[in-house]
Amino acid sequence: MSLRPRSGEQVPSLTAQVARASNPDGTTAIWVRDRLDGLWCDEDFADWYPRDGRPGLSPAQLATVCVLQFLLGLSDRQAAESVRCRIDFKYAMAMELDDPGFHHSVLADFRDRLAEDDRADRLLDLALARLKEAGLVRERTTQRTDSTHVLAAVRDLTRLEMVTEAVRAALEEVAGTSPHLLDELVDEDWGLRYGRPVRLGKNPTKPKTRILATGNDAVRLLEHLYRHGADRTSVPRIQALRQIMVQNYHRDAAGHLRWRIAEKEGGPGLPPSSRAVVSPYDTSARYARHGHIISWKGFTAHLTETCAPDGPNVITDVATTAATTEAPPLTWTA
Repeated sequence: MSLRPRSGEQVPSLTAQVARASNPDGTTAIWVRDRLDGLWCDEDFADWYPRDGRPGLSPAQLATVCVLQFLLGLSDRQAAESVRCRIDFKYAMAMELDDPGFHHSVLADFRDRLAEDDRADRLLDLALARLKEAGLVRERTTQRTDSTHVLAAVRDLTRLEMVTEAVRAALEEVAGTSPHLLDELVDEDWGLRYGRPVRLGKNPTKPKTRILATGNDAVRLLEHLYRHGADRTSVPRIQALRQIMVQNYHRDAAGHLRWRIAEKEGGPGLPPSSRAVVSPYDTSARYARHGHIISWKGFTAHLTETCAPDGPNVITDVATTAATTEAPPLTWTA
């Protein structure tokens, strides 16, 4: 899919006439077009697309739809329907009244493209520059940063469940890339223990036996893969298992494998939340707690916005960090 820039695209006269007549007081979409003349132009996205291929939809239009979608709290289906049916949306994107719009799945594809490299930051910088030109963002204005928790797309596991699931994830990964490495290791008992996602709950039967058995299986697996050199290749699930084992087990003075417990309970201690893995499928997610009510496993989203009393609030920086991070450094200052 290639890009065919629409330089200097103007709102069709009939679209402008009908939009003004049907919305004499204006709408958010009309305001965006009138005050900002479009936040972006297609040339801003030139390096996102190859030179050859079928012409794609206007990225400037898609980016504008994403902004309006966020402002109005619309789903992808609702946003695509608004482009198809709402006159003020057609006005904001300089579309003819009979333009059929696009399928809602296009918005998800565009966001995937936006997530590559530093494209989102570049797009935000362009938008801020044009907001500044319009007088909506001023130099040395007051800003504030609010944070909210973001849940990781993983199951909430107990420590024993996480170790067991980490062993299963590593086995699945090796089975998919080098299944011959498991011929001498995996038997019917391993299949029963790790053949399906683990669900033990907070009070599993025979917890001490399960802890020791799972830990020994994990050690056998890691040692077996080390002898065959498999853990020195790019195998993220094996590296996750190794990290999870270190944070949950230790060797006592006699060299026996033991379950880690907190220092206040007489044990060697557990790693801090900022370093503790909470899932073998997302090793960057962390556990965090705010007060006595809010706790989650995942990340923290920080949004910085202007808050001058005589102007609109404009988001100037967005950052996603580990859940244990208090506040990120700003990458843009008004």
